[in-house]
Amino acid sequence: MIEIKTRRVEPDIVVLEIAGRITLGRDSKQLEWTAENLVREEQKKIILDLGGVTQIDSTGVGIIVMSAANVKNAGGELRLAAASGHVENVLRMTGMEKIVALHPTATAAAAKF
Repeated sequence: MIEIKTRRVEPDIVVLEIAGRITLGRDSKQLEWTAENLVREEQKKIILDLGGVTQIDSTGVGIIVMSAANVKNAGGELRLAAASGHVENVLRMTGMEKIVALHPTATAAAAKF
């Protein structure tokens, strides 16, 4: 199961606080749809706060890559924050930091926009 909370950092940054698993299954589609909706709303600065994520697999990695591409194609940028343990290891193993910037916290990610 995945839980997504949206918060705003002024003036124009959206942080998606994600908890649970980003793995194969119906629940992960929720993250994809949320990111797509933000792009439709013309949000250009999006941070995925992964601090509450306990598990990620290739499906989750694919959703992040696809979401980052959609945001970039709309003229924006997606950043990742607070990944740790297994989640951070998977992201680094797959070379995610070459595609999407990884930051230790959402605050650090927002400060550099």
